[in-house]
Amino acid sequence: MAQNQAEVDAFHKSAFPNANEMRKYLTPESESWDKVWANGLTPWEAGTTDIQPPLRWLVESGEVPFPKEGKALVPGCGRGFDTIYLASALGWKTVLGYDVSTTAVAAANDFLKTKGVPPSVAASVTFDAVDFFKLDLSDEEKFDLIYDYTFYVAIPPSMRPVWGSQMQSLVKPGGYLITLMFPHVPEPYKLGPPFWSSFENYVEVLGGSNGSGGANGWEIVYNKIPPLEIQSEVHKGKDRMVVWRRV
Repeated sequence: MAQNQAEVDAFHKSAFPNANEMRKYLTPESESWDKVWANGLTPWEAGTTDIQPPLRWLVESGEVPFPKEGKALVPGCGRGFDTIYLASALGWKTVLGYDVSTTAVAAANDFLKTKGVPPSVAASVTFDAVDFFKLDLSDEEKFDLIYDYTFYVAIPPSMRPVWGSQMQSLVKPGGYLITLMFPHVPEPYKLGPPFWSSFENYVEVLGGSNGSGGANGWEIVYNKIPPLEIQSEVHKGKDRMVVWRRV
């Protein structure tokens, strides 16, 4: 059953404090995200300085055989929690966090330097102001892993096909795309960002159905609803973790 507008508004108010204020600064220009950061409006953080539990649950379960060495990217990295965690948990030497906001990149570098990150981990992490949609890499430069949480729902749904094309281009054959889908909802709604997401929409923009439940060019190697006991209250019933392997 589709959510009515009052339900959507109530969810957004609970899950994304100050989101209405944030939207006042956003325009179709990607540079407007710097105004959001400069005004301290980061509702997706919801006061936390840690990763979302489903990412830790996935990586530390060992259910997906991530390689011992590789190169990872977190687009729309924000303050860099996920980037730092992946460098630590995977032990990889090149983990990049990109954001279009220079203020966000400065905040990420400050977090990296002041929060007691071990030097060996910090040396593996690089934050930079880069537009994900303008990346054009050689085969040697592409990624073994990309992680997306909230980046997908930060962009207008009309841009999602370009997001899908970029993921197809930037993940190496055999590499992984981790998508923590949130808010994962049964029906689209207009309010955003953060906009809605659904498994079916990811399949559509990543290449269309392959006829066996996944997307063309990808193999689904992990597809689970995280246990409710590890989710924060606003995430309960609205998270889905899917790992796609590029073929």
